[in-house]
Amino acid sequence: MGYKSDIEIAQETVMEPISQVAEEAGIAEEYLEHYGRYKAKIDYRLLKESKAPDGKLILVTAITPTPAGEGKTTTTVGLADGMRRIGKKVMVALREPSLGPVFGIKGGAAGGGYAQVVPMEDINLHFTGDMHAIGAANNLLAAMLDNHIYQGNRLNIDPRRITWKRCVDMNDRQLRFITDGLGGRVNGVPREDGYDITVASEVMAVLCLASDITDLKERLSRIIVGYTYDDEPVTAGDLKAAGAMAALLKDALKPNLVQTLEHTPAIVHGGPFANIAHGCNSVMATKMALKLGDYVVTEAGFGADLGAEKFLDIKCRMAGLKPSAVVVVATVRALKLHGGVPKTELAEENLEALEKGLPNLLQHVSNIRDVYHLPCVVAINAFPTDTEAELKLVEEKCRQLGVNVALSEVWAKGGEGGVRLAEEVVRLCEEPSDFRYCYDLDLPIEEKLEAITKKIYHGEGVVLTPAAKKQAAKLTALGFDKCPICVAKTQYSFSDSASLLGAPRGFKITVRNLKISAGAGFIVALTGDIMTMPGLPKVPAAEKIDVDEDGRISGLF
Repeated sequence: MGYKSDIEIAQETVMEPISQVAEEAGIAEEYLEHYGRYKAKIDYRLLKESKAPDGKLILVTAITPTPAGEGKTTTTVGLADGMRRIGKKVMVALREPSLGPVFGIKGGAAGGGYAQVVPMEDINLHFTGDMHAIGAANNLLAAMLDNHIYQGNRLNIDPRRITWKRCVDMNDRQLRFITDGLGGRVNGVPREDGYDITVASEVMAVLCLASDITDLKERLSRIIVGYTYDDEPVTAGDLKAAGAMAALLKDALKPNLVQTLEHTPAIVHGGPFANIAHGCNSVMATKMALKLGDYVVTEAGFGADLGAEKFLDIKCRMAGLKPSAVVVVATVRALKLHGGVPKTELAEENLEALEKGLPNLLQHVSNIRDVYHLPCVVAINAFPTDTEAELKLVEEKCRQLGVNVALSEVWAKGGEGGVRLAEEVVRLCEEPSDFRYCYDLDLPIEEKLEAITKKIYHGEGVVLTPAAKKQAAKLTALGFDKCPICVAKTQYSFSDSASLLGAPRGFKITVRNLKISAGAGFIVALTGDIMTMPGLPKVPAAEKIDVDEDGRISGLF
């Protein structure tokens, strides 16, 4: 049987005009800014002026990702559609895709099969221009910084201690390390420089954590761009850049409204990576969705050790949010891969490998239950190759932890395939919970890192390189030690080594670099060989993307 591609399914859907979707969500026309017929921005005044009580927040997270795919966004969208089918007023809140993965190896981020947000091509490509605005604001600050040095360097900035990079929303390894300002005196001051991908820019994190435009400006002005010859931090505020940056971001701050294939209202806004940034859609989008729906389904990037940890310890803490339930997505295929089965043999029943891979799922589940004290359900994203015996084994092991399993068939059946999961989630939302964070903000930097490593990764502890130790002391002296920690590490393992699958033990996490994102309000701990500018694979997805004479795009997935 030949399956239709995601883009074919999306293009066959008859979308509702966005004003109709807005009406169903209870958004008055005065708050709507149309971007064509099927996309709109929602004015941030809605948040200030709405008197509605907040709905219940549901977080969708997953096991440690594998090349076999988990389908977290697909499950998030399908769960929302399933909840709507059982008569609930629901909103879905997602991140915006980055062009890097769209043209690289991972593809888009609009869901898949019959559980997608549309217009799929627009969302995966330029959408409403938010990424471009973030890149422009980031690069304006870089230009003003270098211009300040060129024009006499009144602030006494040390060109060798500049921490601010330029950015572009593309996977381009060639730009990781560059030398610029060449070509003689009139062309700037020569120095070593580099690019990050836009979604790794602190401007993205700032936009996603800002509560309003005033907060946005204050956060932008706190961004540290480098240090003086006297070792004092220099900020965007010192360079008088924050106002102009905020002006570039004023529309990007407004959440975007689209719809699922089944016309459930969806807010898609902000998109920091979860392995190098905090991995959640914007606070404004989540809070707006909570005003509009009785239930809000949102997701956090990669596995629960990354996206969910940051969602709970950074975003919820900063925004005063409390999830009512957590969904952990897994596939039988991915668990077999964690159990040592090669990718080519995943379609065959293998209970022994599944049993070996299951500790990965169980560790994520027990973290949610026992560290964060939140109600949890496992969603098995169904594949045609899953056998009854395999599904039964997963269910038995989860039941031993006191957690239910719901088979999710949303990829093949849309909302109808998410009804069982929806019913379990609605039930869980009524359970009492005693939400706690993984660590206390008053702990020293190293102890916070120890807490994440031991409680979430189940490692033996943390090793700071001499450079990281020095940075920790410096950040403490500057008064940043009370900030939460954003760990930048591989998404493919609980550890900092991508090759350690399953639920490894006996490892230590090595932190090689600590840097403050003062605007975002967290410390980034860089581990392993994590890159803030990815590269393209040998055969990039871009090679298969095309557009015909009618403007119809093909090859996106």
